[in-house]
Amino acid sequence: MKLSDTTISVLKNYSSINQNLKIGAGNNLVTMSAMKNIVAQSKVEETFEKDVAIYDLNEFLAAMSLFDSPELDFEDEYLMMGNEGRTSSLKYWYSDPSVVTTVTKDIEMPSTEVTFTLSSDELSHITKAAAVIGAPDMVLENGKLRVTDKKNQTANAFSMDVIQKGSEVVDYKFWFKVENLKLLPGSYDVEVSSKRISYFKNQKLPIEYWIALEPESSYGN
Repeated sequence: MKLSDTTISVLKNYSSINQNLKIGAGNNLVTMSAMKNIVAQSKVEETFEKDVAIYDLNEFLAAMSLFDSPELDFEDEYLMMGNEGRTSSLKYWYSDPSVVTTVTKDIEMPSTEVTFTLSSDELSHITKAAAVIGAPDMVLENGKLRVTDKKNQTANAFSMDVIQKGSEVVDYKFWFKVENLKLLPGSYDVEVSSKRISYFKNQKLPIEYWIALEPESSYGN
């Protein structure tokens, strides 16, 4: 098996969410952060024939990078990766599944109060602004996205308008940690619930994220 460039991009993204990954049989890749506040799911091109547990995803990706176009052969307890013709190869052992973080049930998104589209440029701009001013927090407030430090009243802040769908007349503040916005680049359809959970669906790639809101979030207060 060869992994597509898109699947490798998904795995690299997942490595920023959690260092380990359980690949289940089929084509659905799911990961969850150690704090259980981020879940990502992607339907990939490849179909895996068996469950595989990888303890260090960054190490696994680095091992793959040793080859220009690696072929993967999945055995019962390990996989073999190598170049075409197998002039060089690497034996990579699976992890014990019990030490790997796994998602045990599907997420049921509650009813959402706010829906908007976040373009690729807007996502890039807001995350870049957060990095420039050292803002750890992002708030969605009445049609605006703002990055700042909520613990510092005199902190620098950057804001941008977002186009909401529907006519929302209730005041709200939905707080996120910037460090939890571990999204692949692209445009997203976003839904936010007052139950303190959000949903980001990539418009072009088959990947979606559920990201928990911070406890200070409020709706209609």
